[in-house]
Amino acid sequence: MAQNNHSSGEKAKNTLPIVYITRKESFCASHRLHNPKLSDEENRSIFGKCNNKNGHGHNYTIKVTVCGPVDPITGMVMNLTDLKKHMHSVLDPLDHKNLDLDIAYFTDVCSTAENIAVYIWNSLWKLLPEGLLYEVKVNETGNNSARYRGEPRN
Repeated sequence: MAQNNHSSGEKAKNTLPIVYITRKESFCASHRLHNPKLSDEENRSIFGKCNNKNGHGHNYTIKVTVCGPVDPITGMVMNLTDLKKHMHSVLDPLDHKNLDLDIAYFTDVCSTAENIAVYIWNSLWKLLPEGLLYEVKVNETGNNSARYRGEPRN
């Protein structure tokens, strides 16, 4: 039977274990999936009922994962109380808002789950200790979610 050196072997003696921790929070908001650069017909074709001119709402669930070494003194990667505080500073301004009308970022950016994940990532990146933020997951519905890990693509 193979031995797992990471749990108690020689390699682990001089290194700190890397652990991923996740915090879940939620907010409620409305939005309309609409791109003003497209015709009304194109928008309806692409976004369907989510292009309703009066918008629609979601109860969003956000999971933020941070990753780092376990501090030998505190036993933590990060204090979850601090992560909660940072998440609320980003999410509370979104709560019970129309994302397209009330949040400047979404004036020119379509408020899809993907772009909400990027927005939350960019906002948390500025608040968290460097290198800790691993992933932002936005659950828009029970069936639809988007994850972002900060990887830009051209």
